[in-house]
Amino acid sequence: MSLESEVDLPGGAVLPGALPDALRAELIAFRRDMHMHPELGNQEFRTTAAIKERLERAGLKPRVLAVGTGLVCDIGVEGEQWDGGPSMLALRADIDGLPIPDTKTECPYRSTVPDRAHACGHDVHTTVVLGAGLVLAELHRQGALPRPVRLIFQPAEEVLPGGAADAIKSGALEGVGAIIAVHCDPRVDAGKIGLSEGPITSACDRLEIGLDGPGGHTARPHLTTDLVTAAARVVTDVPALVGRRFDSRSGLAITWGRVESGHAPNVIPQHAELSGTVRCLDLEAWRQAPDVVVAAIDEVANLHRAKSEINYVRGVPPVVNEPGVTELLREAMIARRGVESVEGTEQSLGGEDFSWYLEHVPGAMARLGVRTPGERHVRDLHQGDFDVDESAITVGVELFTAAALVNGLR
Repeated sequence: MSLESEVDLPGGAVLPGALPDALRAELIAFRRDMHMHPELGNQEFRTTAAIKERLERAGLKPRVLAVGTGLVCDIGVEGEQWDGGPSMLALRADIDGLPIPDTKTECPYRSTVPDRAHACGHDVHTTVVLGAGLVLAELHRQGALPRPVRLIFQPAEEVLPGGAADAIKSGALEGVGAIIAVHCDPRVDAGKIGLSEGPITSACDRLEIGLDGPGGHTARPHLTTDLVTAAARVVTDVPALVGRRFDSRSGLAITWGRVESGHAPNVIPQHAELSGTVRCLDLEAWRQAPDVVVAAIDEVANLHRAKSEINYVRGVPPVVNEPGVTELLREAMIARRGVESVEGTEQSLGGEDFSWYLEHVPGAMARLGVRTPGERHVRDLHQGDFDVDESAITVGVELFTAAALVNGLR
């Protein structure tokens, strides 16, 4: 089967081309409305209701997850739920926003919610899956959908260990044979995707540490626990110590985001707090990380006579793209937009709870280009001015639609 031209499908249909203008405009409006009304993890009630209403209007039967936000929806399934074995392709989107202010000053669709923003592109991911679902539902009505598809709109991706676990507990993967997703990438031009087999993101855990000592006067540090120095040594020595207990190729890195202690210049405090992240490129090293990191913190704290209390919050493993599903995305994109529309991508140190699905079924994530070609300024993720070239929505819908159709021909 040649994928550099149109692909013949059952019923005489061909691989869908550009979206109808009316649907493209509707999807852009949907994304902008979602962008204006960001909701944090497990609070996405308005977003869930909007998705549900649009799917029902298309004649589909979405099911809200047991946690009360997020939903799944099957296309090409007779009855309420699929019971035909693990053969469906799932399309996954995350629907939550971030607890940061939207700093875009002249954007007509900037966030209307103080200190909340869709600064990671989840509004785009959601719109892409919604649009693909609407296209695939129409193809099913025409008899041109060769295999059932499931839409997964997942809450709380930004909340460790991620809302994917709740979606899985709600049965989101029952009957699913493979799963695909996209993530906005402001380094890639709109019209293209980035793909790579194997690890594409890193593992990410959170560290919260409390250090305690009796306190005292800065004139007599030898009579007490110099807690500020102890905290400083944890900050500097623990990453170095851990770095010598893992293969450097694992890419394990501890980075601190908060250190607090003391209130007066001449008082040695009784308490200090530190928090940060543990990121890791290698799955096996990630599995060993809690024991090794906690032991290193205890060693350094004990050396300085500080009592440590450690909360190691397990986050997410790396997203590891399965070769077969990665190739499906590659074939689908080439079929729609040619070989030049796919470029390689590097493994990032960002975390993504899409990885939890891959503990159960094969899958792959593509990086969706959202940078306007020729634009010099890169609007980075998790920044208040983040925005996208909205033509990426059409690209994502075409990618997912093509993937569902090509998958049905395999």
